[in-house]
Amino acid sequence: MPSYSATLSSILDREPQPPGGITTADVDYDVSGTACAGFLALPAGDGPAPGVLVVHDWLGVGDYVRMRCEMLARLGYVAFAGDIYGADTRPGPADAAAVAGGFYGDKALFRTRLTGAFDRLLAEDRVDATRTAAIGYCFGGSGVLELARTGADVSGVVSFHGGLQPGPEGEAQAIRAKILIQTGAIDPVVPDDAVVAIENEFRAAPDLDWQLTAYSGAMHAFTQPDANSPDYGAQYNASAERRSWQAMKGFFAELF
Repeated sequence: MPSYSATLSSILDREPQPPGGITTADVDYDVSGTACAGFLALPAGDGPAPGVLVVHDWLGVGDYVRMRCEMLARLGYVAFAGDIYGADTRPGPADAAAVAGGFYGDKALFRTRLTGAFDRLLAEDRVDATRTAAIGYCFGGSGVLELARTGADVSGVVSFHGGLQPGPEGEAQAIRAKILIQTGAIDPVVPDDAVVAIENEFRAAPDLDWQLTAYSGAMHAFTQPDANSPDYGAQYNASAERRSWQAMKGFFAELF
């Protein structure tokens, strides 16, 4: 079981450890010849459970997404942190923007790695393939929307402070997932025109079930305790972090 900082542990412990506990494991897998290194958290028991793909921020698979996987397992979900970058790529803060930008600029590669991670989640024996979701943070928040646009058979996706780039015209018609977008109301990375653009994308698909919540006073990366760069538009916001997690739980309760 990973050992977390006191700050991450305090967030994790908001979800009490269930009587049977949970188990975790590092998971090596392959996507189109690229070695990837993910992380799996399983609830106790041996019956089927809903599966949740967790897509990392621009730093890759680290303690933050591992902690979120454990929170989800404590709630009874099979949670898998997919590795979009590949096992050999773990950027630091200085080069993370360039690495993430390579995937934003190559949507085909981005989607291949996302669908590969989703397929790896589905390969788990405990996952009920009829009840699945994907959540993501920052880079991963953009990623789960890209996964939805592929037409993947995922029940719902939740974007936490993700970049909100609309897809090609008409592509929203292929989305099968219900969508929950959670963004910061003063996030300069996602200005008002970006919010309007993605709302217009989804309005063009009248049968699509989507919702968008903006949290007052919240900047980019508002769920991440280490975010403290308000001059660059990124800062942790404890209230928005708690509220957005609760909103996700309500979304999942309806979804499943």
